[in-house]
Amino acid sequence: MSDKLISRRGAFSLLGLAAVLALPTTVLTTSDAEAQAQPSPAAPAPAAPAPSASTPTAPETPGMTRGQARRAGRHERREARRNAREMRREARHGKNIYMKSNTPKQQ
Repeated sequence: MSDKLISRRGAFSLLGLAAVLALPTTVLTTSDAEAQAQPSPAAPAPAAPAPSASTPTAPETPGMTRGQARRAGRHERREARRNAREMRREARHGKNIYMKSNTPKQQ
């Protein structure tokens, strides 16, 4: 071995390189299901069946209904803003008769 000292930068570079090379092997060998499973290695966890339309859902809580009402209100307000914006654009570009008057202005 040589008597040359390694710099701090070189040591951290080697450490980082070793970590990068070692990380993918551990990530690839452990899946998310295994990582979240209980420590009993005897039997794998059964897969949950996919929910279908015929499966009854949990009853809605008051918070869920409030949230859905707020969401619906937001969607309606957003749609109204879009429509108003589009109408203003069309009025500026003269594509329709919105906000135009048939009578001349009096001076």
